[in-house]
Amino acid sequence: MNANAEAVEPAEFEQMQDEAQPPSGDVNLEVILDVPVTLSMEVGRTRVPIRNLLQLNQGSVVELDRAAGEPLDVFVNGTLIAHGEVVVVNERFGIRLTDVVSPAERLRKLK
Repeated sequence: MNANAEAVEPAEFEQMQDEAQPPSGDVNLEVILDVPVTLSMEVGRTRVPIRNLLQLNQGSVVELDRAAGEPLDVFVNGTLIAHGEVVVVNERFGIRLTDVVSPAERLRKLK
């Protein structure tokens, strides 16, 4: 051991305390109401080889995995939350929700 070396002592830490307030019955949702999320609707999906993808041009038709008339999927930040049907509102497309996935079902799919 080097003569200039200092003695090593174990570090001592204070016991950490959880200072957070215990959850009460009053939940303040105001803090998250202005947080933006991405809402997207999916008509269907398909898988194609890159060779076929590169051959697509104007007028090409891509067959999806969903039959005509089936409901669209509604996602919030990539998580399925509902199903719906296309409607037209003031000359714009919209979606009428026909089935909302329950919070319990959403949690079950995460596991």
